[in-house]
Amino acid sequence: MNASQNGQDGREPHVGPDPRGEPEFHPYHHPAAGWGAAKSVTQFLVRERALVDGPRAIMRMNHERTGFDCPGCAWPDDTKGLHLDICENGIKHVTWEMTNKRVGREFFAAHSVTELSGWSDYDLEDQGRLTEPMVYDPDSDHYVPVTWRDAFELAGRALRELDDPGQASFYTSGRLGNEATFLYQLLARELGTNNLPDCSNMCHEASGRALTASLGTGKGTADLKDWETTDALFIMGVNAASNAPRMLTALAEAYHRGAQIVHINPLVEAAATRTIVPHDFTDMAVFKTTRTSTLNLQPRIGGDMALIRGMAKAILEQSATDPKALDQEFIDRHTAYFDKYRAVCEATSWEAIESQSGVGRDGILKAARVYRDADRSIISWCLGVTQHEHGVDTVREIVNLLLLRGNLGREGAGPSPVRGHSNVQGNRTCGIDHRPSAEFLDRLGEVCGIDPPREHGMDTVATIRAMHRGDVKVFVGMGGNFALAAPDTPYTYAALRNCDLTVQVSTKLNRSHLVHGRRALILPCLGRTEKDHQRAGIQSTSVEDSMSMVHLSIGMKRPASKDLLSEPAIIAGIARAALPDSDTPWEWYIEDYDRIRDTMARVLDGFEDCNRRVRLPLGFRIKQPARELVFLTPSGLAEFSAAPLPDVIPEPGTLALGTMRSHDQWNTTIYSDNDRYRGVKNLRTLVFMNEDDMRERGISEFTPVDIVSTAKDGSHRGLDGYLAIPYDIPRGCAAGYMPEMNVLCAIGDYSLQSDQPLMKHVKVTIAPSGGDFAKS
Repeated sequence: MNASQNGQDGREPHVGPDPRGEPEFHPYHHPAAGWGAAKSVTQFLVRERALVDGPRAIMRMNHERTGFDCPGCAWPDDTKGLHLDICENGIKHVTWEMTNKRVGREFFAAHSVTELSGWSDYDLEDQGRLTEPMVYDPDSDHYVPVTWRDAFELAGRALRELDDPGQASFYTSGRLGNEATFLYQLLARELGTNNLPDCSNMCHEASGRALTASLGTGKGTADLKDWETTDALFIMGVNAASNAPRMLTALAEAYHRGAQIVHINPLVEAAATRTIVPHDFTDMAVFKTTRTSTLNLQPRIGGDMALIRGMAKAILEQSATDPKALDQEFIDRHTAYFDKYRAVCEATSWEAIESQSGVGRDGILKAARVYRDADRSIISWCLGVTQHEHGVDTVREIVNLLLLRGNLGREGAGPSPVRGHSNVQGNRTCGIDHRPSAEFLDRLGEVCGIDPPREHGMDTVATIRAMHRGDVKVFVGMGGNFALAAPDTPYTYAALRNCDLTVQVSTKLNRSHLVHGRRALILPCLGRTEKDHQRAGIQSTSVEDSMSMVHLSIGMKRPASKDLLSEPAIIAGIARAALPDSDTPWEWYIEDYDRIRDTMARVLDGFEDCNRRVRLPLGFRIKQPARELVFLTPSGLAEFSAAPLPDVIPEPGTLALGTMRSHDQWNTTIYSDNDRYRGVKNLRTLVFMNEDDMRERGISEFTPVDIVSTAKDGSHRGLDGYLAIPYDIPRGCAAGYMPEMNVLCAIGDYSLQSDQPLMKHVKVTIAPSGGDFAKS
């Protein structure tokens, strides 16, 4: 069962550069960051010929009021004026955007879409920055130049002529700034649809729904100052050294002051061992490492909820003899349904907890002891917790554990989800939500003078299925690489190709430009690093980090082309063409983004007086009612949940596979075929396996294997010839890289709790290539 049998353009996607040597694997034993990161950055700057622009950008990135926000992860900026608040992957991301390479009309004249479809995704992005709007010409199979006026008219006419506004869907990636986000959702809702899928539908939807149900707010309550004062940190389901590298500074500082740091992850990642923080010049000079953990636990894939339930059960058992084990006053005053939760913990046996978590009772009790002994605790998590069928229940279980000891509403404590993309949380705050509240729609309608639709729209999975059926005819992608980021790659490709029109707003060429509708537009936009000139002068945009801080970002570099437009300007151009009789002052908004923010201040909770506050040092923090012990829940209290433990043990002969990024990767962008922190060189088509699982299947290191997934509906999807690598991962588990492995996750395999694709819990069988197994 190879990729062509799955309808994947006759080939398996290769997203990295062509390997420069034989695949290698050597277990990684070095500290995270440090000189390894410095060497990698230097090599990257040399390769990209950015030895001048790169260092200039480094000195401006994440600097308050005068710099631009890193377009990578959403980790908050340093609060104490650090001048090198940067990381290896952030520098690579910015350098990748600031390349001197260009993709203009000459490039598209020389290469047809059919030819480009055979290129690797690395090679597509490596061609450089897009320079002018392009439209697909089906007669020649080439993209050809189009004026902005004609591009807007093409998009606007397609939207105007729809039989129903619900036949359009407006996707958002996490890089879109707040001002563009607000205009984008305004366009969709004035048109008449809440079809506003976003990347959060695939990553942290479970977190938002769980926190809203438990606490009445969809965000974490802890901020960076809490991380600086907490007694215990519990880090769950995140590879921080690659996905949020600046967290390493917080972990190192926490260790130095004596805090306990517990990492909970099927893989012991580099961030869970030790580090050398690059901006600590003394430590760099003497190669001084700092530990970043005091305890590592490795649950099976999907076993996090059982582990947390075990910690809670231990705390409750201790409370029978230790009155200080629980914060009974907090529970009595601020929570509801505690008795139900106590009963479900008591009814859950230790045997079930050990079996489902994959962690022995001794390990769970060690973690519980850390939690019991800490006066203040933070629990932080990422996609390893959320991309499961029971992701909402797991996050609610985390909140349950926090409530037992009153770890909410005080310094150094609380839930702290790690958002992956730079402004994905800001997107949701500013209106990208397919299930908007009535209160938000009321304010939007009153302030903006529109009648917004009340019916819920479609999220990412629902949009793909609707495109596949022909029910969504126009797809607009605002940033990102939707074709590669989504699950069930062949199904998603077919869905996009079934559209009448696909519009992609992008900075670089990617797969989503080649997997397109019957008509297609590529609209190139300014990058985060570039100056945005409008009538009122150079504009700034705002972004919201993972801990609800909103601050300004202002570009430093001349745009890659004189024909680029800003994202707000592109949205306004489409809006005016789609809604020619609109009373919304689209052009007036674009002249001065302060005008957009003034409107946002009247519509959005927490954005009051934002034009003044966003210019304060460090910007401002959006209020979190739960942090003040104000709970917008039906009971008016923080609500315990009492869900049963799910069965996450793989069936005999099968494995639970989780997809993840490599280190030298950001989302779907691949910088090389290496994964330094996991000891891999020149290879991405691999699967990490437990050595006992390999031995049981007759698999040795670098043995080619076939991977076949079984979906909920019984259908199969497969990848052939991947190389197996022995790794420290629990029995019954396997792991490999997205987006290559997205083909294994069926479009129907999404959580009924969160509607998220089950990217971290794919049911697979793995066997040596070429046998009867591969033919089945």
